[in-house]
Amino acid sequence: MTTMKQIAKELGVSVSSVSLVLNNRDHGRIKPTTAKQIRQTAERLGYQPNPLARSLRTSKTGLLGFISEDVATTPFAGGIIQGAQDAARASGYIMLTVNAKGAAEEEEDVAALRRYGVDGFLYAKMYNRVTTIPDYLRGSPIVLVDATDADGVSPSVEPDEYLIGVDATNALIRAGAKRIAYIGCQDPLIAQRERSRGYRQALKDAGIPILDSMMIKVGDNEIALRDVERLFDDEHPDGFFCFNDARAWYVYESAARRGLTVGRDISVVGVDNHLVLAQTMTPRLSTVALPHYEMGYWAVSQLVSNIRHEHINMNDMPETLASLPPLGGPYPAKIHCPLIYKESLVGGETD
Repeated sequence: MTTMKQIAKELGVSVSSVSLVLNNRDHGRIKPTTAKQIRQTAERLGYQPNPLARSLRTSKTGLLGFISEDVATTPFAGGIIQGAQDAARASGYIMLTVNAKGAAEEEEDVAALRRYGVDGFLYAKMYNRVTTIPDYLRGSPIVLVDATDADGVSPSVEPDEYLIGVDATNALIRAGAKRIAYIGCQDPLIAQRERSRGYRQALKDAGIPILDSMMIKVGDNEIALRDVERLFDDEHPDGFFCFNDARAWYVYESAARRGLTVGRDISVVGVDNHLVLAQTMTPRLSTVALPHYEMGYWAVSQLVSNIRHEHINMNDMPETLASLPPLGGPYPAKIHCPLIYKESLVGGETD
């Protein structure tokens, strides 16, 4: 078994230098060229850290707790969890994930994770919201995922909902749309408020009148479809910004019933980049991709930085669709979501 002492001897450096690098504490302390040599040598010699020895030395277990409220059962959870796991692995941590239903079950899960000695927690919500961190989670490093701390204390990360509205509406404007409708949702969500605000701002910047009659909030199923059909008949939009990909389906259906072709007669943009809806609609739907993987990766990186009280080097992170905001604030950290161009914009480009 290769030791730090052997690596230090081969390179002619001190054991403490090797320890700093292999424990990701070298930023600002070890020359980058030396750190690179140490990592390469450790990999070549097959060095494996000893978690037990590290735990005894640092009073840290190298375990992180991921607490989710039904997140793990949603279609998008895989991206958040994968991003969090990749970041944890890159920093030498293991993540324990629990999915709680209700405060009582969540408190039990937190207690169980504390018995394992986790060094910190990720607290993930099913959709972007302001939330109060429960008392049983306080006292440990914590980062919120797809949520904002109501007290403004804990770090958090979320999609930039406002820019989603701006970018989607601007894409419709570039496609030549002049009468752009917004198909929103009825629930009082941060995403609904901010996406509609971005929509209105983009119209204002382009000198396009903002009409209340072009903005509707719909629920699901037949009633929603009738509301969208009424919008078609009353206002004759040529562009549609939809709160999510599911609501874009009502636009596609209404257009087909009126002999209109999406991508030729009207332009449509959704949100989610849903693996089924955005790919199987014909023509394929242009949509804003929510940064689930990126939120998970950023959250773990911020959590580890807080646990270790040091900078985390994110230069080696995997390539992602969205750029990550810097660690260390301001919070909530907002991720600018990419618009995936497909075939639903008139005369538009496709990826």
